Amino acid sequence: MRLFNNTNIDFLAKSAIAKFLSMALIIAGLASLAMKGGPALSIDFTGGTIAQLQFDKAVDVSKLRTKLAENGFENSEIITFGSPNEVLIKTQFSGANSELESNLRTAIKSEFQVRRVESVGPKIGKELQSDALSAILLSLLMILIYISFRFDRFYAYGSVVALIHDVLITMGVFSLLSIEIDLTIVAAFLTIVGYSLNDTIVVFDRIRENVIKHARESLDTIVNISLNSTLGRTIVTSLTTFVVVLSLFLFGGEVIKNFAFALIVGIFVGTYSSIYVASPVMMYFEKKAIAKKIK
Repeated sequence: MRLFNNTNIDFLAKSAIAKFLSMALIIAGLASLAMKGGPALSIDFTGGTIAQLQFDKAVDVSKLRTKLAENGFENSEIITFGSPNEVLIKTQFSGANSELESNLRTAIKSEFQVRRVESVGPKIGKELQSDALSAILLSLLMILIYISFRFDRFYAYGSVVALIHDVLITMGVFSLLSIEIDLTIVAAFLTIVGYSLNDTIVVFDRIRENVIKHARESLDTIVNISLNSTLGRTIVTSLTTFVVVLSLFLFGGEVIKNFAFALIVGIFVGTYSSIYVASPVMMYFEKKAIAKKIK
């Protein structure tokens, strides 16, 4: 991208502002999580029932939500599914399917056809919760090992701190907006980890090249040169990915809306962290190691 071919931005001079911004976002997210007793988990993790209903005509979701809330389904999640006359209802109800159908007909007072009913027990929900957390932690561990072999341990520290930063901020945004986290959001978190890592590796690869090419320059100068030389690629990749994910968010329907929203947040945060988090953290550990050798 020619617009960014010859940039000479001193990214590291703004690292103090970036550090303050990152800390503010993380603290706000963690405070929200603490006040709400953790993330808002869907029935995928807490247990409950999903019912897919088909009506004769388009459904007014807000009116349907009010009817259900007035009849014992206060915390139910209702979204249109597939067509305007079909809805997906996620509820904490744990009784028999026939009892659920009877309660729904009493509450809604309109004709509908039950397309499917699926239940998730509390035990299975706990297992899914544990598996989801394990998947994220295992991915971070494998990344730490891979980057340590591909580059060195200081680059690995920078990568993993940046990825934890991205996941924490995205989770914080979901908490602040009171959006439930389900299995698709966990998949989105793992996608964000992969996307952000790809950006970071490109920057680190250029830093490694420039350490040899500009051996007489300081580490700060080398990192700035590397960030400027990869800036065009970073922006083009982020913009093209953003356009695709925005299309999913706007036109993909309610089922994947939260997934797409998580990716939108992740694209911005991941692009930011590959510049202002990963490289400064790597430099911090690198300089610390050099200072120890001098002593």
